[in-house]
Amino acid sequence: MSRGRGIAPEDGAVIRIRGLTKEYRMGVETVRALRGVDLDIGRNEYVAIMGPSGSGKSTLMNLVGCLDSPTAGEYVLSGTPVAGMGDDELARVRNREIGFVFQTFNLLPRSTALENVELPLVYAGVGRKDRRERAAGALRSVELGDRMDHRPNELSGGQRQRVAIARALVTRPSILLADEPTGALDSRTSEEILALFGRLHDEGQTVIMVTHEHDVAEHAERMVVLRDGLIEQDQRNRSARRGLAAHGGGAR
Repeated sequence: MSRGRGIAPEDGAVIRIRGLTKEYRMGVETVRALRGVDLDIGRNEYVAIMGPSGSGKSTLMNLVGCLDSPTAGEYVLSGTPVAGMGDDELARVRNREIGFVFQTFNLLPRSTALENVELPLVYAGVGRKDRRERAAGALRSVELGDRMDHRPNELSGGQRQRVAIARALVTRPSILLADEPTGALDSRTSEEILALFGRLHDEGQTVIMVTHEHDVAEHAERMVVLRDGLIEQDQRNRSARRGLAAHGGGAR
């Protein structure tokens, strides 16, 4: 595999990146976080993005998530050219196409699980009845149908992350983008959350997971490793681990 290039997907690409470059100014120095990355991710792929500190993986995640704009290069998301968009356009694409899952959950402490999951639909202008139904369905899909009225402090860490996943899914995004999603969880709960990602992928969801942990990345079906702003390795993981998926692990 040549440095800088990724595997072309067998089916249509939900993400198509060509020559993506990102530079930052730090005083008089220019830091090249990405140095011309080419990467395709197909619809319904489950991809782990890895790399040591300073490799460019966080920068790539921010660009893929439309949280930042590249210095140069092309980025097409679900057929929409993203590179060169302004902040307002990026926000619209981001809200329509991407569901975010963060390490620290980012839940509103005084709101119930249902209210937390509803929030993206409130911002999208969805009516109260519709958004309640969709939020309830999203919570049931992550096995929290019996916890809808609980607040975050009444939930375990694994349950809070499931609420965060339901919130990410409620807008029916093209991509579920997870940033170190098990970093705040114990090993048993981490396995359950990773099994949930595996099930969502089996049901058709495109999942991109950014992690520095190799054993977490092994749950994905494809691993992309960055180093010094370039793709060093991009390989299929034929023996992807699915945690407790085969054993019916429940919500914790």
